[in-house]
Amino acid sequence: MYKILDKKLDKLETDSQQAYIQSLKSYVEQLSIEWGRRPTYFIQTFGCQQNENDSEIIAGVLEASGFVLAESYEEADVSAVNTCSIRENADTRLFGHLGILKTLKNENKNRITILCGCMMTQDQHIEKIKKSFSFVDLIFGPHDIYRLPLLLWDTICNNQRIIAVSEENHWHEQTKLPMARSRKFRGLVSIMYGCDNFCTFCIVPYTRGRESSRSYKSILKEIQELISEGYTEVMLLGQNVNAWGKDLRGKVEGPTNFAELLEAVAQNKELKRIRYMSPNPRDIDQQLIDIIGKYNNIEPHMHLPLQSGSNNILKAMRRRHDRERYLEIVEALREARPEITITTDIMVGFPGETEEDFEDTLDLMKQVKFDSAFTFIYSPREGTPAAEYDNQIDQDTITARFNRLVELQNAHSLASNQSVIGKEVEILLEGISHGDDNILTGRTADFRLINISIPAEIRKRLPEIAINQEGLNGDYFEGKYCLVKLTKAKTFSIEGEMTAFDVNL
Repeated sequence: MYKILDKKLDKLETDSQQAYIQSLKSYVEQLSIEWGRRPTYFIQTFGCQQNENDSEIIAGVLEASGFVLAESYEEADVSAVNTCSIRENADTRLFGHLGILKTLKNENKNRITILCGCMMTQDQHIEKIKKSFSFVDLIFGPHDIYRLPLLLWDTICNNQRIIAVSEENHWHEQTKLPMARSRKFRGLVSIMYGCDNFCTFCIVPYTRGRESSRSYKSILKEIQELISEGYTEVMLLGQNVNAWGKDLRGKVEGPTNFAELLEAVAQNKELKRIRYMSPNPRDIDQQLIDIIGKYNNIEPHMHLPLQSGSNNILKAMRRRHDRERYLEIVEALREARPEITITTDIMVGFPGETEEDFEDTLDLMKQVKFDSAFTFIYSPREGTPAAEYDNQIDQDTITARFNRLVELQNAHSLASNQSVIGKEVEILLEGISHGDDNILTGRTADFRLINISIPAEIRKRLPEIAINQEGLNGDYFEGKYCLVKLTKAKTFSIEGEMTAFDVNL
């Protein structure tokens, strides 16, 4: 049986958080003596960068408690799955992973299994887990990270099986927890939580709650800490990132809209790149566009979700912008920052989409020529209004339209990448390519993915630590800069050759 905690449990103060972490640490130290090794953890994260940031906090609490990172479920004493409700087939992926974890639990009853994230706010998933995957030890929602030290203490040390899914978001206490950052090259900084838009296809307002802005002082403090740790790139995060500050106006001093916040962050000259994800067209104004044009360290890239080029569909989606306004924003961005790349999200097959609606989307794509796009087939999400609409599109029509859309976007993406071939650009290295241990990967300031070869004359000047038996040492290169000449365009990436390597570029 699970212990189900009150959905309106009072917040856990910072002193209590730290006290539970210290108690956990003492318990884990005793286990280390008994086992002859440190207990381990592994976190599988699905979904957006905000989920990644949440996982960094979960990892921070576990490491502060004495656990060390494992490379897989099989090697972990504590396994956590941070779930997503947005991405297609999210439930299929989750229950596939639970099958793996169930087998491991049968082999070792002492393993701890944790489920968290957006899917855990939905009753139908909780009920399925209780019925078919009752070996899971701890379940909590995005709002409950702030009380993770207590939940871990009761689960690991008191052998309780707990479901903790709060209705209220005490994220102010969450920001005081330790964090184990998974990336050396980019610091993720959550600046707000939730969304007030209630698009008819989107589950986010129901899983993440209403918009709530983090204070400017708190954001700036975290950014200063990242700078002191050597980070030169940060990404500001929010489900609707440019709605930041709406709930602060008239209450606090300092910036009270996203444009002012972005400008304040950009004035930190130690930051070479400032990214943000994801803005909503409804909250973009000329002030923000002017700030993006003013500061070179604000990325010359915007991911601007479109979803559809049809005004009829946009209205049915409750997107609160139309195609005309979207095109105005694109034109203004390119005027303010001529080198800017624009990427987007586009959905095919929303209920009621006609051939004319779909042609409107293709027409807008031809006008904008997005540098890249995340393209989706509409997938109903239980609990959203669109899931109940009776004008769903048949699968054959959706598939045919999707193929046409992808073909057009791939042509635009390839043309965009071809337009920069021959240029020498600065790259922030992210590590080793998944396909080749002797190829580095990184991104340009405008967010193009670059796969980089190192010529022999540069390779021989690298320190010994830069190369290991398998090939290049990703840990050494991650977070450093180099110059690269771009040589070959592909649809989703560009190949290039390193021309200079220097951490001070």
